[in-house]
Amino acid sequence: MATAYKLTSKHQVKAYAIDEAVIKTKTGKTAVIAELSGEVPSQYQFFTTDSINHFLRGALYFNTATQNDSLAPVIQFVQKDIIRLLNTLQWQEDIQNHKK
Repeated sequence: MATAYKLTSKHQVKAYAIDEAVIKTKTGKTAVIAELSGEVPSQYQFFTTDSINHFLRGALYFNTATQNDSLAPVIQFVQKDIIRLLNTLQWQEDIQNHKK
């Protein structure tokens, strides 16, 4: 988890704000979501873990020099997809236990 925080903090050079939120997903997992403001290459980062066997980290990057203000509608759209991904994520063991 320390590496996930370190990767996000690398954007502090350009970010004027990094807002982190800890959420509980619909499947009972804890996730950390970081929303970065400013002209940063990654506007949204997240990770979730079961603290034992699994860890998933993701970051939203756009391969463009376009101003983030212009990308705001797309960023908001993808943020909704990321929240859906986190709310529906199941580790392999979860799926196997559910089938029993």
